[in-house]
Amino acid sequence: MNLPSSSFLNRRILAAITLLISPFTFGSVSVDAETAPALLDDFSNAQCTRSGAARLLIDDKALGSQSHATQKCEKGVLVVQGELVPGRGRPAFITVPLLLSPDAKPVDLGNYQGVRLRVKVIKGILTVQVASSEIQNFDFHTSGPVAGKYGEFSEVRLPFKDLKRGWSEQTALNLKTITSVNLVSFGMAKDDFSYEVQEIGFY
Repeated sequence: MNLPSSSFLNRRILAAITLLISPFTFGSVSVDAETAPALLDDFSNAQCTRSGAARLLIDDKALGSQSHATQKCEKGVLVVQGELVPGRGRPAFITVPLLLSPDAKPVDLGNYQGVRLRVKVIKGILTVQVASSEIQNFDFHTSGPVAGKYGEFSEVRLPFKDLKRGWSEQTALNLKTITSVNLVSFGMAKDDFSYEVQEIGFY
């Protein structure tokens, strides 16, 4: 029996994730997008980001998996933990979208080189996805697994130029059309995951 490659599985997972989160991140392209502040969120408010957007958590149940998770903000730290439970032949994921504006309209990140975050990955795989209103098939630009010292807070920088689309032709990310930065945990096997974020923004 030929098993699918890990890159193929990752593309399937990213496809499922982007199709589910698209209602929250897809807006009209705007040439007059406002420039984003360098700080996206410091998690000082439990109900909304610094832009005033509501906190969201998206699971995979609509695609046949049964993953579940919680998110909470405690003393300026976002704490996300849960369990990935893939359905038969289906990926498991949990996504935390951080909208750059309350109405999900595009924001201009042209003054920045990438995403920065202070994060502690405790268990599992965490990636960062940057959503653009310009992409019509929802195959947004995504990082590889966030690298850092497990169990310790680390400053991580993810250059925009290194973010890749999962299954489409590779295209440059249009930084004038960004709607959200998404924290994505995923896998093809049942497993726990957890991470904490002190701050996320741009550099």
